[in-house]
Amino acid sequence: MANKNVKVGLVQLSCSGDVAENMKKTIVGIREAAVKGAQVVVLQELFRSLYFCDVEDYDNFNLAEAIPGPSTETLGEIAKELGVVIVASLFEKRAEGLYHNTTAVLDADGTYLGKYRKMHIPDDPGYFEKFYFTPGDLGYKVFKTKFATIGVLICWDQWYPEAARITALKGADFLVYPTAIGWAKSQDEATNDEQYGAWQTIQRSHAVANGIPVVSVNRTGEEGEMQFWGGSFVANPFGRVVYKAPHLEEEVHVEELDLTGSDRYRTHWPFLRDRRIDSYEPITKRFLDED
Repeated sequence: MANKNVKVGLVQLSCSGDVAENMKKTIVGIREAAVKGAQVVVLQELFRSLYFCDVEDYDNFNLAEAIPGPSTETLGEIAKELGVVIVASLFEKRAEGLYHNTTAVLDADGTYLGKYRKMHIPDDPGYFEKFYFTPGDLGYKVFKTKFATIGVLICWDQWYPEAARITALKGADFLVYPTAIGWAKSQDEATNDEQYGAWQTIQRSHAVANGIPVVSVNRTGEEGEMQFWGGSFVANPFGRVVYKAPHLEEEVHVEELDLTGSDRYRTHWPFLRDRRIDSYEPITKRFLDED
């Protein structure tokens, strides 16, 4: 790969309870990113609505849609018009009573390339995702777009090095993480700093371990008892943060990734070469109890 760069747009927004308005606002963000030169635009997790998983409410299932479906059709038209790839996180209704947290990828000609279903589903105060989402069953995925091969993971997947490793091994040029995570309003500043630091550090470590850039796009704004912490960022293949968005403000940013850098980092720090794949079988067990 010679002189292969790609410009990635991060669209960090706040959301309202109006689905149509959120879509319009997001499209404005996509257009702004395209004007700034983006070739790939990454949207935050579940951008069409408020983060409804803070409560267990059956009415929220009405927010789900088929994928491909209305949103991918709309975004496909925008992708084709602007000549950009769009990575879009959506609430998928797969069948009656069967729902997923899913990200669809639209190529630069508007073609629907496929989807990734979130594999790791949290169930914590304020994040009752197991009430809504069935764990993904498509495995880890990469998408060969016009501009790059993109590895797509989603939010809670961020904490699992296995997910990043497998996606990287499938040939991803870089990893993207659409995200919705924030601070409880009752927390103190020290706790807030610690939580954001852990979130950023684990993703930077995926960049280091796999020798590829990481792009993480989070929402911002207050919703219920949560202050979503924004802080979307890009890390280079050695984990250095080359861009960080503000915490409490909306932001559309375009960052140019040098995809040729991965070969240099992987050559000088050959973690993939030195992997002892013959010794990793225990990782498939839940816990290594004594016999």
